[in-house]
Amino acid sequence: MTRAVIDRAVAASKNPDKIAEMESILVEAGVVGEVVRGLDWPEVIEDAPTLEGNALLKARQVAEATGLAAIADDTGLEVDALDGAPGVHTARFSGPDAAYESNVAALLAALEGVRERAARFRTVVVAVLPDGREVEAAGVLAGRITVRPRGSGGFGYDPVFEVGGRTLAEMDIEEKNRISHRARAIRALAGALLREG
Repeated sequence: MTRAVIDRAVAASKNPDKIAEMESILVEAGVVGEVVRGLDWPEVIEDAPTLEGNALLKARQVAEATGLAAIADDTGLEVDALDGAPGVHTARFSGPDAAYESNVAALLAALEGVRERAARFRTVVVAVLPDGREVEAAGVLAGRITVRPRGSGGFGYDPVFEVGGRTLAEMDIEEKNRISHRARAIRALAGALLREG
């Protein structure tokens, strides 16, 4: 087995669903040997106007607070019929106290009666290394928004994001991790880190 590009790193998120998904992909892709859990850091205010900016904010602050390599992502759901919204506001689409269910409900309400439901998930992932290097990559998954939620897996908008006739929530975690926007971004990051040496 080849050695991981980064021995130990922190997934710069407080969302346990996202951490689990990132850890699975990071380790499998050979980017990280161990994702360190149980560390704490101050809340990061994600107020950048872009996904790239928010990912960089998180990675820099968590790397500084922990002294470890930090890998952060920011993901936006971009819906054509909503002019690319919710985009950078994906996690808070239904308001400041947003939850998965309220975000999905708000999205379906916004698309009520809309036939053209093409959308994409776009993830930007950034690694900030202890030596100060910053490496960025992105991944996109195209699909469409369903009329109602389907499936019991995944999290967030997965029950209404359909790819090839099934929602991400109807796929098992291994299949989702093979095709997901986050997996594509992390595999691209792995390639970039390997090229960096």
